[in-house]
Amino acid sequence: MKMLWKLTKEAARYKVLYVLAILSTLGLTVVNLTAPKVLSAMTGVVEKGVDDKALDTIIKFAFTLFLLYLLRILFRFLSNYLAHKAAWHLVGDLRIRLYNKLQSLDLGFFHDKQTGDLMSRVINDTRDFELLYAHMIPDIITNLVTFLGVLIILLTINWKLALITCCPIPLILLSGVIFAKIVRPFFRASQKCMGELNAQLQDSLSGLHEIQSFGQEAYESEKINTKNFEQVSAMLRALRASAIFHPCVEFLSSAGTILVVFFGGYLAYKDQLSVADIVAFVLYLSLFYAPVSGLANLLESLQQSLAGAERVTLILETPSAIQNAPDASDIGNVEGSITFENVSFHYSNEIPVLKNISFECTPGMMVALVGPTGVGKTTATQLISRFYDPIEGRILVDNKDIRTVTLESLRHNISPVLQDTFLFNGTIAENIGYAKPDATIREIEDAAKAANIHEDILHMPDQYETQVGERGLRLSGGQKQRVAIARAILRQSPIIVLDEATASVDVQTERQIQKAIKNIAGKRTIVAIAHRLSTIKDADLILVIHEGEIIERGTHEELIARKGFYYNLQLAQEI
Repeated sequence: MKMLWKLTKEAARYKVLYVLAILSTLGLTVVNLTAPKVLSAMTGVVEKGVDDKALDTIIKFAFTLFLLYLLRILFRFLSNYLAHKAAWHLVGDLRIRLYNKLQSLDLGFFHDKQTGDLMSRVINDTRDFELLYAHMIPDIITNLVTFLGVLIILLTINWKLALITCCPIPLILLSGVIFAKIVRPFFRASQKCMGELNAQLQDSLSGLHEIQSFGQEAYESEKINTKNFEQVSAMLRALRASAIFHPCVEFLSSAGTILVVFFGGYLAYKDQLSVADIVAFVLYLSLFYAPVSGLANLLESLQQSLAGAERVTLILETPSAIQNAPDASDIGNVEGSITFENVSFHYSNEIPVLKNISFECTPGMMVALVGPTGVGKTTATQLISRFYDPIEGRILVDNKDIRTVTLESLRHNISPVLQDTFLFNGTIAENIGYAKPDATIREIEDAAKAANIHEDILHMPDQYETQVGERGLRLSGGQKQRVAIARAILRQSPIIVLDEATASVDVQTERQIQKAIKNIAGKRTIVAIAHRLSTIKDADLILVIHEGEIIERGTHEELIARKGFYYNLQLAQEI
């Protein structure tokens, strides 16, 4: 009930559509309850003999039935369409809300999550809300009103027979409660398996080049097959429970019909029940047990919907570890100074990544972080943008603690160029202009020139309208890096983060990237991570990080003269 209450609050914004759908449903129920009464009255007229007057009455009854059936068409259309309209709008809203929630969560949330599973929650699990609000809730209202309406009518016809009719109801309700407890974990497991299957598919399709290169098609196919049939098995377990429950409900309903036929015949034998009343009772009997029998389908669909809803609400209710402080202010346009004061950090495993890191960078400086892989260089740059918060110490931008300013204003002043450059599936112009959606083509070209990629673009078939493909597949690694640099330049952020900007490129491309970096050096504050020391030789300050600590600092010449860790790195790259 707690879950249903949360879901009902989500649907409140479409209350007008739902009210109209419910009123149409009630109108449909009234029509369904009235039609047997008309048929019963017509039977009573025929039973007494048909003369001219009776024939006129029968014609009126027939015309009344005709109008009722027309109204049934109208009410059914309004009930179905309006409920579906409201439900699908709700699904659309939930998908956007869920996506926005995922965008707002800190990077730590995604460490143990798979993209395919998250996609399944956004697309598949939200779709179950349509089943809940367009089918189950209207059906529950219809069944409840129908059940109560028929019960009242049956009581007015013959209260003794009506009470006998109710005998199987407690058993049906009890079986429904037992069924719900049994089947819901199965549907929950099925939804989880579906998410894992989507995750495996996404992983395999993303790594298709590696799969084919190493001849692992059969191995990957077996993994997909395993996940596929885990989901199938989970669904079949739920359906097996349903296959037992449905016949049981039908049997109990049939037992009620048998009781009515037996005792109805006995009452007719005793002249305590007329033929017209027996006909009415039998006609209403199907309407009476239909809602109860429909409980089986409703319970099954309800458990499936709630299993998906749990997965959706779990994300919606997940708090982000990185949030704006209640009194956070806009940092405005910063000059670009960065200060680390005794910063320490670890991830959820509590293994230290950074230990007591302190340094200061004035506006326009280029600070380089060097050291072996996995010593916390990238983590340090991510702390500047508040993708994570330090465990100890603080980080200042323009002498303001970044935890006291809004995330939006802070990140507006920082442009990243990552080692694993991500380009969207669109044109080169769209990818460069992503940092500034209202940028003119002239601004985009100027940024491309500064990034030393303009000439390459002019030699492409469609120049700036060239499609880059998914993740920039149609561009070389060096071209993608320079497009990313152009994107960062276009934003005109005072701080630029370069994370291995020259990794995995040839010497000529490295020189082009170095030229692009020199074009912006001195104009922006640059925090650069590099394994190739040639990239950061001109840096104003080089920090050598080892096992999470700064062990050396200075310019390239100072560190070479010291003949320490940095000097040994330089020698290793010259060999």
